Amino acid sequence: MDWQPEIPRWRQVYSLLEERIDSGVYPPGTRLPSALDIQTETGISPVTARRVLRELRVAGLAYMEPGIGTFVARLPEPPSSD
Repeated sequence: MDWQPEIPRWRQVYSLLEERIDSGVYPPGTRLPSALDIQTETGISPVTARRVLRELRVAGLAYMEPGIGTFVARLPEPPSSD
C-alpha cells in the first residue's frame, strides 16, 4: 500500500475497506477480512487492524458476530424519487 504520511494509517485502511463496501466488492452480509488478514494485506499492526474493524462498526458499515467475524451491514435504501 502507498501510505500518505499526513493521514493516519488506520484511516487509510478504513477508507480502502469503505470503498470496497461502497463499490460492492463486499456486498451486505459478506464477511469482511479478519484483523489478521488486514494486517497481512496492508502491513499495519494487529491493534491498528482491529481499530479499523471497530471504526467500521461504529460508522454502521459493519457488525460483529462474536466468534464468527465482522460482516458488512445492510445499508439503508436510498429514498425513491416517486
